[in-house]
Amino acid sequence: MSGIPTRMVVHALVREDGTVAGEELYEVAALLGMTDQQVRLCVKRLVTEGRFAVEGRGRRAVLRLAGAEPGAGLPLVPEVEFVRHAYRQDRGLEPWDGLWHAFAFAVPESARAARDSLRDALTGLGAAPVQGGLYVTPNAIGPYVRAHAAELGLSAALTCLSTRDLAVGGTDDPRALAEHLWPLPEIAARYGELRALAEQPAGPGRADGLAHAVTLAAAFSAAMLPDPLLPPELLPQPWPGTTARAAATDAWARLEAAAPAPGPRLFRLYGEALA
Repeated sequence: MSGIPTRMVVHALVREDGTVAGEELYEVAALLGMTDQQVRLCVKRLVTEGRFAVEGRGRRAVLRLAGAEPGAGLPLVPEVEFVRHAYRQDRGLEPWDGLWHAFAFAVPESARAARDSLRDALTGLGAAPVQGGLYVTPNAIGPYVRAHAAELGLSAALTCLSTRDLAVGGTDDPRALAEHLWPLPEIAARYGELRALAEQPAGPGRADGLAHAVTLAAAFSAAMLPDPLLPPELLPQPWPGTTARAAATDAWARLEAAAPAPGPRLFRLYGEALA
């Protein structure tokens, strides 16, 4: 998997004590196709932004996370609550109740930034646009949407409703609606990439294992973040997301078992998310 940002690698290698070993960073980055110059520039930017402090120089340097607790969140890890929900769906523990949840809003151009933020929140939660200012999802995301609207001062502009009777463009079959409203082939393709990566063995060295873990985490996020987590009742079966997540769990267990201590907190955070 290409296109992993260098700063993502830095964050992924933060250990439980909040530090990153320079030698380990450069070695893992090189395995991911990054040059020493890329790493140096990235570290310089992170220090300038106040995200890290650095002691020493080059490969002998130690980066120390600044302004956050060592166990704080990590950009590579999706929201734990939604990851757990996906795994519960995979095990058949979250059956669909047949309800569609709809959200509508009309916000003037003068509040464009707030309107865009609400729209982004809806799509980020997996809702699909039906027409201007109207979004639907089979998942009960109402509390999250209302909370975000309240933060933006848009509570009065938001309408929420639930229905079992939804037709879009003359289509009312739930599976046909899901296929029409969400890009299921694209989502399935991302999970296919994740599964292929998860089933690849890591190299024998410590740095090889860490590089594979970073790549796996990036692929997992790339697949999960755009996934609306539709109920299995609305998805083609077998659904690639189910098999890919199972493969990722197995791969993560192998990588963690093979990683010598002290390992990056990435393992603990993913362990919590996949539990």
